[in-house]
Amino acid sequence: MPETFYIVPAEKHSELVSLAYQLRGYTKIEAAKAARFSNLASEHGIRTHNAIKALHLDELFGSGGGGCVPKAEIEVLKSEFAASQVWDANKKLGQATAYDAMDAAILMAEKYGIGQVSVDNAFHYLWGGGYVMEAAKRGYIAYTNCTAALAEVVPFMGKYPTLGTNPHSWGFPTTDAVGFPIVIDWATSVIAMGRVQQFLREGNKLPANAAVDINGVPTTDPNMVSALMPFGAHKGYGLSLINELFGAFIGGSLPTLRSRDVSEGEKRTPTFYFQVIHPDSINCGAFAKGRTQSENIKLVIEDILGHGNENCLLPGQLEAEWAKRVKAAGGLLFSEAEIIALSKISKECGGTGWQLNQFNKESV
Repeated sequence: MPETFYIVPAEKHSELVSLAYQLRGYTKIEAAKAARFSNLASEHGIRTHNAIKALHLDELFGSGGGGCVPKAEIEVLKSEFAASQVWDANKKLGQATAYDAMDAAILMAEKYGIGQVSVDNAFHYLWGGGYVMEAAKRGYIAYTNCTAALAEVVPFMGKYPTLGTNPHSWGFPTTDAVGFPIVIDWATSVIAMGRVQQFLREGNKLPANAAVDINGVPTTDPNMVSALMPFGAHKGYGLSLINELFGAFIGGSLPTLRSRDVSEGEKRTPTFYFQVIHPDSINCGAFAKGRTQSENIKLVIEDILGHGNENCLLPGQLEAEWAKRVKAAGGLLFSEAEIIALSKISKECGGTGWQLNQFNKESV
């Protein structure tokens, strides 16, 4: 059965999100970057990491839980490597930090062909795909990973959650080839905890083998979820472990301490890693039949999707199609449950709340 969506003007949504962050003590610039990110997520149909999720995360572990400091300033530390920067975020808002880090990595890639930024003492930046997508739209290959706000995933064959959902995100500048950036973005759990919250809001069951209850027994009931499971058994576990090892090299502490009370001298903050590659810097020039790099990319993708694979999707395609749907509707699309959640945020900000009859429905 198709779901009904209500059309919310992007400006109205952005105004609410910005106000909500400012009332929590964030600066106008921080709040604007948070709103920019939330609009981007909703524009591309990322319902697990929209404004509802972002503000809830901030309430639990951010400004409401001591894991994020409004008005914090990033400290750029000394680095002996020209194409590398190391930052102490000092618990600055994750979205604002991530946007700044990606911009810094792009500047280095312009000069050196590649640039990387590692960030310690961070607060979760939510949907990593959004940052690499925007970099890809600007013509760069981009990658990011982070350690999650909480350890809520059990390792392969384990019972106790000692890993984060630990996403990896790649973006490729393929708009000329296929009409949109290819964005390969995944949490290393079967589903994100935001998806559990979405299913809980909307009364849906989880897929099998995605989560466990407090006893480590698989469950499909979102009310009973205690921890998540890695996708692909040992493969997802290995990919999740990559983030924890990056975090360990950067300066992050024990995964089970993140966002929790810690003893003196310990740390509870996530870490970020960003890398940007200028496509020209990896161009060896010997393309078959004298093709250019862009022509070669297009033909490689066409070959992958040929031979009877024409109906296969490219990573990032669904997000691009949702963005087209949003553009055609003339505003961001939210379900009834999401409008109710946003209405609650409006009332918390001193507003009158949002009513369903305020918004047009999408014509399908």
